[in-house]
Amino acid sequence: MQLKLPGMVSTSMDPVRIAVVGAGVVGLSTAMCVSKLVPRCSITVISDKFSPDTTSDVAAGMLIPHVYPNTPIPTLKQWFRETFDHLFAIANSAEAKDAGVHLVSGWQIFRSIPAEEVPFWADVVLGFRKMTKAELKKFPQHVFGHAFTTLKCESPAYLPWLEKRLKGSGVLILTRRIGDLWELHPSFDVVVNCSGLGSRQLAQDSEMFPMRGQVLNVRAPWVKHFIRDGSGLTYIYPGTSNVILGGTRQQGDWNLSPDAEISRGIFSRCCALEPSLQGACDIREKVGLRPFRPAGVRLQTEFLAQDGRRLPVVHHYGHGSGGISVHWGTALEAARLVSECVQAPRTPTPKSNL
Repeated sequence: MQLKLPGMVSTSMDPVRIAVVGAGVVGLSTAMCVSKLVPRCSITVISDKFSPDTTSDVAAGMLIPHVYPNTPIPTLKQWFRETFDHLFAIANSAEAKDAGVHLVSGWQIFRSIPAEEVPFWADVVLGFRKMTKAELKKFPQHVFGHAFTTLKCESPAYLPWLEKRLKGSGVLILTRRIGDLWELHPSFDVVVNCSGLGSRQLAQDSEMFPMRGQVLNVRAPWVKHFIRDGSGLTYIYPGTSNVILGGTRQQGDWNLSPDAEISRGIFSRCCALEPSLQGACDIREKVGLRPFRPAGVRLQTEFLAQDGRRLPVVHHYGHGSGGISVHWGTALEAARLVSECVQAPRTPTPKSNL
């Protein structure tokens, strides 16, 4: 079944028709970057879910990057730096409140001295330094730590802000469930697959699986500094209106219902780091399924082919729990791949790169 949209007959002189599948932080940022980098194109974002119902809406949104096995550190650092610079500019603008982006300072603490005392991203965040002995007195179970200022990007504000900007620049937003990427042919010339966990079906990627994350949103306005255990499993991230307490990494677990026992464990671990959280109120549970891929982010062009016709697809998914930290950098790379597809001659060919 093909997607029918009015006026969908393309010649080489027409604007290139680009579909972005997925409306989480990866999909919307990719659509934004494509609109900036690819001239004379029409963009449609297609998804069955939009904010506040995406996985991104549950993300803690703290810019501390994760390592991906198949991504060289220089590339990962570039993605992080580009994302940090993009969000830092927003944080320093009049748009900061509406976009849900702000600076936050705090500590990352360790029970033993880590093998890498200075992480690769230390010169991207602001004011990075090792914690003093006086600071570590706050955390008697920990022997080492980092102090720095980074950014927090709150998806429940950031996603609608991106969506509004996309609509303002002429991008069409379409609510629809896609069962097969080929159904977008011939309505579109290029497809960008930002479907996250949906790529299990849409890209037939059996490596994709959920990494379940459960968090608590609490009211504790006196908590001003973030605290992150070095393992990344326990964290306290203050935001504009609430504090996020986490978390879990449950591999292969598809359950979207909160688990009361897990919530008690999260609250107990966070109170051990910040005892004042015992006075927190308005506790709400949230669950998200991170799109995890053992090899890491897939940024790759594939050509789908049927009966001598072909459809270029740029895959952009598999960010796991580190999507917010690198989303703008990887979106810029995806947009460059789209640009390469657009510059190639639009002539049908029976060959496939599958």
